[in-house]
Amino acid sequence: MSTMKVINIPKHDHDHLLGKESPHNHIIQLTCLIVFISILVLDSFVFKFSVGITGYVSLWIRLIMALAIILIGITIIRSAEKILFHETQSSVIDVGIFAYIRHPLYLGILLIYLGFVLGSFSILSFVSFVLIFFVYNHLAIFEEKDLERVFGEEYLQYKKRVSRWFPRFWN
Repeated sequence: MSTMKVINIPKHDHDHLLGKESPHNHIIQLTCLIVFISILVLDSFVFKFSVGITGYVSLWIRLIMALAIILIGITIIRSAEKILFHETQSSVIDVGIFAYIRHPLYLGILLIYLGFVLGSFSILSFVSFVLIFFVYNHLAIFEEKDLERVFGEEYLQYKKRVSRWFPRFWN
């Protein structure tokens, strides 16, 4: 009779993290992306409802601004991933980018969206970006409440020192 060894395989690569994501987080983010891209493409290339202001700003200036913001977003995401997904965390992360921003992954994603808005100068895309910002803010608030539950006073002190979205370099 042979013996069988059972191996537990985590559902996600980040199951080792202590905090929880908002329910359906990935579906929400994917939906935001699909809606944003649909609005951006339809407004910029098909119907051209709100792209009349593009004539006031050179395409090159828009592309340079867009590329700069997108690269900043990608850099923020990569620096956060190096800290988050390569080590098991047992306390509040307050090093690297996390010393300045509580949600650098979300901020990086939002900056990428903003880069595309700046590249297109589509008012409808900007409106969808604002709505997407509120969705991500809701996701961040959910996660913060869970991190307060997990880490208690340590996370509350972290929240006092570090801003959710805009770095406070003067601390």
